[in-house]
Amino acid sequence: MVIQDGGAVDVRPGPDPGRAAAGHERAYRTAGAALGLYGGALTAWTVYGIVQGDGSVWDFFEGLFDPRASFFMWTLGPGEWALVVALLAVAAGALALRRVARTGALLLGWVILAQSAREAVGLCHAGYRRSYALEPLGGWVLATRALGLLAALVVVVSLLRATERAGAAGQSAEGGERPGPAQRSCADTDSWWRRRLSRICGVLFLVMGGTRLAWTAWGMAEEHVDLGSYLRRAVDGSVNGAVRLSQSGEFTTLSSVTALLVLGVLAVRSNRDVRGALLVFAAVELYLTVRTVVLLTVTGFFGGPFVTGESALSLAMTAYELAATTSVVVLATGRSFSAYGSYQGQRSGPYGGGSHRSWPDGRAG
Repeated sequence: MVIQDGGAVDVRPGPDPGRAAAGHERAYRTAGAALGLYGGALTAWTVYGIVQGDGSVWDFFEGLFDPRASFFMWTLGPGEWALVVALLAVAAGALALRRVARTGALLLGWVILAQSAREAVGLCHAGYRRSYALEPLGGWVLATRALGLLAALVVVVSLLRATERAGAAGQSAEGGERPGPAQRSCADTDSWWRRRLSRICGVLFLVMGGTRLAWTAWGMAEEHVDLGSYLRRAVDGSVNGAVRLSQSGEFTTLSSVTALLVLGVLAVRSNRDVRGALLVFAAVELYLTVRTVVLLTVTGFFGGPFVTGESALSLAMTAYELAATTSVVVLATGRSFSAYGSYQGQRSGPYGGGSHRSWPDGRAG
């Protein structure tokens, strides 16, 4: 922001483009508190599992990356551990009123709603309800599920309408003055750069979701699993019989494919900012992929006698997922991806008529 007073020029920093608008602060803080509360509850379950098990804290951290480490009580699975970190990180961003946290929080909210719906379907069975009564910690598990449902509803209701336009292209300058030609050029360059990065991430996600879907369908055909049985294990919490907070492999696979395809389409279209959702989901998938790579490494699978055509294809998919998720995390973390680069105050000289140039990542030069 440049204010001219006679011959003196007062240069003041403009509003933080990455901060939520004043009218949405309550929505962000409410969503952040809800996610933080649910993340804290899952953290308490993790601590309980460590205390009740026969391992130490160091054993737990080793088990985060080594799937063979199963010497303590597995109250939560790897997907839930990643979810806890995502919940706490996004909650911190929402409480700090960072716009990038909005779509990440919405993604987590929809995922938790899907988990709650699966559990609700399971509770329709009388036998599954009785297992809650027989389980010593069944009441606490049910309370945690209810807390997750409440948190997800709060997040979705609070943030779904908290949409904001990027200030670079559509807003006017101070006092109603519209941006000058050089300003529009900077905004166009930034918009083109963001669309390009968004589409790259979208294509990576679409390819990853498509290959994962094809691999799942091929595995079902090889094992002679009909679609109805697979979907029932994915959407019905009573199929496994035991009361647990971790999700089934079918639900995890189906939800991950759905998220990859939906986020991929939104990112390719690049008509809305999904940077936060891309970053959160790619980070979770990157952790799970790294854990798979660690398992293959410690078991001596690479180059061993078990490498067949099928396993080679599986290794190729794992390598692609590792590269794709790493790429999306790097691209979504960079400042050049941000949809909130502000150009209305970046005019050179006291009269704003210079050719002040801005790089695509927001650096002035």
